Formats: sequence, structure tokens, C-alpha cells
Amino acid sequence: MFDTALVNLYTRDIDAGVHFYRDLLGFVETFRAPEHIELRLGGFTVGLGSVEAARRLHRVEPEPGRPTMVLVVWTGDVDEAFRRLVTAGVPVVQPPHDTGGKRTALLQDPDGNLVEIISKSV
Repeated sequence: MFDTALVNLYTRDIDAGVHFYRDLLGFVETFRAPEHIELRLGGFTVGLGSVEAARRLHRVEPEPGRPTMVLVVWTGDVDEAFRRLVTAGVPVVQPPHDTGGKRTALLQDPDGNLVEIISKSV
């Protein structure tokens, strides 16, 4: 019945979102329409849709950045990834720390959505 899925994040600024996910996290753009872009990392796809399109097409009032979910991105080195992201101006919620056999840090994308970078602790 269903064959594929993705997470779609509503954004106030698609260009800023593309910069964050493509240029800073390494996602690859796979689809582009005027108010919707899809990016893929490994087997995972994230869509970025404009707040205006959500209002017009779906009659919903999205609230980008409201912490109702977290996008988790695995990396081989949380500390190095964290340094690179912070240097690029990405807002920090929680710096790298160890928890339950994992090393993790929590940041925000340009709309304030939570993004957790994580690796296995060494």
C-alpha cells in the first residue's frame, strides 16, 4: 500500500534550511519545486516546505522550531562535527556529552528545530 516516506519540516527560509542540511550536514538535494525541497542522507529524506505553502495548500498554521521532534544525524565524531557546526554559527542547545554509551550534542536548524548529532562513545 505504501512505498516510501520522508519527514517534512516547515520553514520560514528554505535557502537557510538548504544551507544547513546540504552544506553543513552533507545531505544531497534530490528534488526541488518552488516551495518544497527534498534532501537525502543515506536512506533518509528530509523535505523543507515553506510556511506559506502549508497555510495556502493545507490550511494549517505550522510553528517551525517548536520542539515536538528531533532530527537525529549520526556521525563518526560528535566533537569535530559540533566544532564545525558551531563555527558556522549553528545555535547550541546542549554541547557534546556522553549518555548511555553514546556521545551526543543538541543544536538547532535555522528555524529552531532540534537536531541531535550522535555517535557511539569510544
